[in-house]
Amino acid sequence: MLGKESDTHENVGGQTSVLAQGCRFEGKVHAVGTLRVEGEFRGEIGTPEMLVIGKTGAVQANVRVKNAVIAGQLFGNIIADNKIELQGGSHVEGDIKTKRLVIDEGVFFEGNCSMGGPKQTPGGPVATPRPPQPGAPAPQK
Repeated sequence: MLGKESDTHENVGGQTSVLAQGCRFEGKVHAVGTLRVEGEFRGEIGTPEMLVIGKTGAVQANVRVKNAVIAGQLFGNIIADNKIELQGGSHVEGDIKTKRLVIDEGVFFEGNCSMGGPKQTPGGPVATPRPPQPGAPAPQK
């Protein structure tokens, strides 16, 4: 599609591992490149460059990835270092933490979402308060 960014392409990292439709797997997966799930997976997914859960995919897991595209079902928390894309018709129950989030129309999402980079530690830079807007009520003390 025109205007779409290329970082959601499936072949990131050059290798693709597939759990095909009709397959079930339970355990831990640590993959290099792209992990595509079209079947059923339960357990833990860690460190693939890209996770793709296809329309027929159902994942019950805590997930840690760089990028994710979800068109199927995800039950569990997901942390993506870069971007998560929830495609129309997907179903996600769990917490999301990522820098960038794309949600298409028709997505079911129940959980909490946290976006942005790492939080500042105590002793780090302090944000400067914004000056009051003209006509705004004075802050209460």
